[in-house]
Amino acid sequence: MTAVLSAPVTESVAEATPAVRSRNTHVWRSRAIKLASVLVAIGAWQLLTANNVRLWLRFDTLPTVTEILSAFGRQLGTDTYYLDLAQSLIRILTGFGLAALVGVASGIALGRSRLFADILGPLTELARPIPAIAVVPVAILLFPNDEAGIVFITFLAAYFPIMVSTRHAVRALPTLWEDSVRTLGGSRWDVLLRVVLPGSLPGVFGGLSVGIGVSWICVISAEMISGRLGVGYRTWQAYTIVDYPGVFVGIITIGVLGFATSAAVEILGRRVTRWLPRAEENAR
Repeated sequence: MTAVLSAPVTESVAEATPAVRSRNTHVWRSRAIKLASVLVAIGAWQLLTANNVRLWLRFDTLPTVTEILSAFGRQLGTDTYYLDLAQSLIRILTGFGLAALVGVASGIALGRSRLFADILGPLTELARPIPAIAVVPVAILLFPNDEAGIVFITFLAAYFPIMVSTRHAVRALPTLWEDSVRTLGGSRWDVLLRVVLPGSLPGVFGGLSVGIGVSWICVISAEMISGRLGVGYRTWQAYTIVDYPGVFVGIITIGVLGFATSAAVEILGRRVTRWLPRAEENAR
């Protein structure tokens, strides 16, 4: 009896092993291609700048990769670099965190309440097309210090993508789900907690992914215009004193920070929505 039961299990494991190996090979091949593309781009940059190539683009005016790495090493040994890093992270996390809370709450309210949509909807649609960076002069006049103004600009940049994505996700939910909960005696809070919030999570995290990228653009721009600390401020200062390797150190730092925070939002979204059928299919 034991032999009969163990035979199918052994066969299934044997069949699964090639599939696992194939998937692992595909993953490593993908990683190798990504790494190779980055290395090729770095090599091309070094080749063009070191040889002072001037075609349609003037690579002879840009620093080489070795000069940028040297400047990067010098800045990593200073306290100013880490102070700027911490200041930008505090601003982005504060503004984005507030935008996530307010954006999700107002998006759900706009998608669920006709009265709320009539009151707040026209105001959001009028303000949404205005670039957040265009509000910098207003923020300087409105807030008592530059720090609060930069956080406000960051909040504003992330708020609209999060709010719009959440509103669309809530409105796209099938009414059958809500009717099923109400048929079973569920209250409005039950509908909100058991249908609206879980069902809108994919759309919410889509808005969060867009919002974190847009907020980085605006916080760096705001730091360049009115900041006294931060990666954006230091990058613009390097440009004003013709320290071009320092400019690229700032650009690379911004790219790494943006990539890390966006990846964190993506990973969190995948973990929170693991129950989705599509997520299960992709994991296989």
